Amino acid sequence: MSEPETQPDEISVRAAEVAADVTEAERPQDRQRLAAAFVKAAGSSARVAGRGTRAAWRGMGTARRGAGSGTGWLAGQVTAMAPRLRVRDQAALREQFPGQSADDIADSLIDGASRASAAAGGAAGVWAALPALPAFPVEIAAETLAVVGIEIKLIAELHEAYGTPAQGNLPERMSAYVAAWAHRRGVFMIPGGVIFAAGSPLARLLRRRLAARAGRSAFSLAPLLTGAAAGAYLNSRETRRLGQAIRRDLRRKALPGP
Repeated sequence: MSEPETQPDEISVRAAEVAADVTEAERPQDRQRLAAAFVKAAGSSARVAGRGTRAAWRGMGTARRGAGSGTGWLAGQVTAMAPRLRVRDQAALREQFPGQSADDIADSLIDGASRASAAAGGAAGVWAALPALPAFPVEIAAETLAVVGIEIKLIAELHEAYGTPAQGNLPERMSAYVAAWAHRRGVFMIPGGVIFAAGSPLARLLRRRLAARAGRSAFSLAPLLTGAAAGAYLNSRETRRLGQAIRRDLRRKALPGP
């Protein structure tokens, strides 16, 4: 990846851990606890530092402004986060879901990811309901990174479930899954690999997707607990749609030709 060159902030490193932990947690209370702890820690760290995500997001304004400095920072954190995501390979998935077909495993993966996304949205909404509100941009950044991490992990594991993992070393494979997230379809490769060059169509698409994702995260910050409910619902719905779209694409590619 040649752009963005932003070095990973602590929030993206932690987001990679949380995305995997929340996705693989079996109990709802564990998912909610993990997501809430991450959102709380992100807000606390930013307030103590007085910079980082707060400064990077100052230029974003609203999600509609698209490719501003906020989405550039966020794209850099996503590409830095991706290689740190814990992805279960085909052997691990078959061990965890013994005797199940690829379609059955895919169903379980999509269900788990949608529940994890819901927990992330609900956590941000709960913190927004507190009397002393955190800094909204930090919470939006935290939720967005967590959900995108959950969804990239889902895409990677769906490819593993169907026996069609991306090729190359770890950074190359995860770059391909980030591109798949942006395109909303299975992995495709371009000559020379996936390059997020500044100003390239792929880089612009990634920023647009992240701006839209951050805009949905803002619903989590609505007054009272209505934000938590809205965030949980929107996250779950969108993650499920993404997973189903990727699965359809992978199943078509897996079907034998005429």
